[in-house]
Amino acid sequence: MTQVSFRGNGHHPGSCHSQAQADTEGLAVVAIVGQPNVGKSLLFNRLTGSYVTVSNYPGTTVEVARGRARLRCCNQALGIIDTPGLFNLMPTTEEERVTRRILFDERPQLILNVVDAKNLPRMLPLTLQLIEAGLPLMLDLNMMDEAEFHGLTIDLPGLEHALGIPVVGTIGTNGSGIEFLKERISTCVHPTCAVRPCH
Repeated sequence: MTQVSFRGNGHHPGSCHSQAQADTEGLAVVAIVGQPNVGKSLLFNRLTGSYVTVSNYPGTTVEVARGRARLRCCNQALGIIDTPGLFNLMPTTEEERVTRRILFDERPQLILNVVDAKNLPRMLPLTLQLIEAGLPLMLDLNMMDEAEFHGLTIDLPGLEHALGIPVVGTIGTNGSGIEFLKERISTCVHPTCAVRPCH
């Protein structure tokens, strides 16, 4: 079953149903991946436009959201997938199996690994697994405000150098860092309009 969720554009969902189904077809795709409760869906909503499609992944009852983002820095459309929560690449639940299938069968151009900035030691094992799997990866430390509230100082450039992948920081609740995140994404998936090198 497919549902189309619109946010504030004034159109009836049925009017754009076929267009919404094709949100990620023919586009470079970014899959948002991370453990549950790290703000993935909020970032997905920040990145996508006025509507998304929510449908069961084929052969399962697991819902996957897909949408489009417009990268203003290079005026390119981009497909965005909000994947189910994932703790590691050895899945034990149907949700984790779906996310693994998206990563290894659909082969997105970029994996955006979203983590809770205040709980990095618990988050980074998945990041390291994704790196070891050779997937094109960017790390987003979300909830940077909560990390600061807890007295944590995170050296983003240092972490980027240590991991060898692009690292950004965001606050999904107020949109802080989202435009820079889009710039880094565009650098990785559309190198011709790169603002800075992508690892």
